Amino acid sequence: MKYRDLAGTDLTLSEVGFGVWSVSTNWWGEIDEASGIDLLRAAFDRGITFFDTADTYGSGYGEEIMAKALAGHRDKIVIGTKFGYDLDAPREGHHKERPQNWSPDFVAAACEKSLRRLGTDFIDLYQLHNSRLTAIQRDDTLAALEDLQAAGKIRHWGVAVGPDIGWIEEGEYTLRERRAPAQIIYSILEQDPANRFIDAATEAGVGVFCRVPHASGMLDGTYTKDTELDSMPFDADDHRSYRKMQWLRQSIEKLKKIDFLISGKPATVGQIAIKYCLSPAIMASCVPTITSIEQLDEYVAAPDIDEIPSEELSRLAELYRDNFGTGEREPMKSSQSPTGWVDVSNSPVEQAVATRR
Repeated sequence: MKYRDLAGTDLTLSEVGFGVWSVSTNWWGEIDEASGIDLLRAAFDRGITFFDTADTYGSGYGEEIMAKALAGHRDKIVIGTKFGYDLDAPREGHHKERPQNWSPDFVAAACEKSLRRLGTDFIDLYQLHNSRLTAIQRDDTLAALEDLQAAGKIRHWGVAVGPDIGWIEEGEYTLRERRAPAQIIYSILEQDPANRFIDAATEAGVGVFCRVPHASGMLDGTYTKDTELDSMPFDADDHRSYRKMQWLRQSIEKLKKIDFLISGKPATVGQIAIKYCLSPAIMASCVPTITSIEQLDEYVAAPDIDEIPSEELSRLAELYRDNFGTGEREPMKSSQSPTGWVDVSNSPVEQAVATRR
């Protein structure tokens, strides 16, 4: 394993992190507690030191399992967890978003609960979870976080930008105005607006790390350029079941266009996807979804594969500009747009790709 500093902090992250959502939710299939603990410990044994969880994962279970698995290694790991959702408030329907609360009293109470569940005295990176711009702009929320820092209960705070692709204002405000680390969505197939965030982070000297490097399973080897599907293959509990069939078909068409990145190389598509995400120097870590020892062994080897040649990155940038020849991109989510969506189809997301990498 290799390690990088999270710019603007004193945190050092493993280049491959562990998304604790995989062992504490049913988004990718059920994993029993014993298997989850074994997987977390195996990740640590293979050099992973950055673990990203949240109080909402399994309504606290995503923090509790960390304590059960890695309590004896607290001084050797970096824990990122998240806050903002009110776990005690009702929500309407499955997969619906819980109410959020950013008041100072709620933030302080949520931190205490996370500390107890994690079995630790401090949190390394405390992140606003899927926050809208108005929350990131709240000075009283920032003051509450600074109080937690002064008390030694958190080392740093940041923002997990999301929940899905987009949220441009939130990401750029976090990096440029608050100068706080951001967790972003980034992959070969989903570069926008992540490239804008990477540029903002680089200019501000603030660290970023990414999730969903495998584009919701499109780049983990499950699907190939030869896959043929007539219907969505996901179970009802799988969060991808809410996406359109067009997304899946387009993704497979895109796989055909990026075969030059994959074929004939001594690396898997899953490893190449991670290596791509680690190409920007400002990117501190890539946090894939890991559900088995086999995946773990595959992904932890990704930092050691050869760098992607610059000419292939340039070719990929050209393909991305044209959406891989699959038609217009759907507009991205924005909490600031009157319609909830924003058109970034003409944004210069591929600027400085060659020089940055």
